[in-house]
Amino acid sequence: MTLAVFAVGAGALAARSVELAGDEGRHAVVVRRIRVGEHVLLTDGAGHGAECVVTSLGKHSLVADVLVRRSEPLPSPRLVVVQALVKGEAAELVVDLLTQVGVDAILPWAASRSVATWRGERGDKALGRWRSTAREAAKQSRRLRFPVVEPLHSTHEVATLLGGAAAFVLHEGAPAPLSGVQVPASGDVVLVVGPEGGVTDEELAEFAAVDAQAVRLGPTVLRASAAGAVAAGVLLSRTDRWR
Repeated sequence: MTLAVFAVGAGALAARSVELAGDEGRHAVVVRRIRVGEHVLLTDGAGHGAECVVTSLGKHSLVADVLVRRSEPLPSPRLVVVQALVKGEAAELVVDLLTQVGVDAILPWAASRSVATWRGERGDKALGRWRSTAREAAKQSRRLRFPVVEPLHSTHEVATLLGGAAAFVLHEGAPAPLSGVQVPASGDVVLVVGPEGGVTDEELAEFAAVDAQAVRLGPTVLRASAAGAVAAGVLLSRTDRWR
């Protein structure tokens, strides 16, 4: 049986009994209609989890006793996706898919050809939606370690990040296929995904200057909302994480 997953605060799983309150407690009791005697999986999103049995219910909360504790080791290699801003509902789809696949960190990127822009309060709200989407997708995927969603990065900041990592930039005109790259067994693997209009020559040059390799995903050009998840799957399939 697949257990419903709910998030708790840091350190909560150290106790023998755990109270699930707030938005998570309300969702469990009111929306999911969890009842006394049911088993649930609670996680702090930082690699720790526990299978628990519900012992009591409140109006918008529940208490559960810990039965079995679980842990998820730090990922190796760690997969980071630099995702250019995309417009509309595609943005949340991108984050959802990347989280389901198993990406460890997602960095929004203000690429030259990004139609969407994040400025001021609008940017703060957009970042909040990305983080909320990642959290919910992680629970749906039964992940004990939620992906980190970083603040918006400029092209220069992305280039700085790529330096020293195993870095790959998706580009339909690249001669080398992503399926043929060597993926290290440890450290950071960084994948750069451009916007709807693609990565510019200037951006490619700046990334190449820090030894990021341009690669093509396949014989077709995928939408910006799907390319990252497909490419992440290709990379992860070449690591022990998927074996």
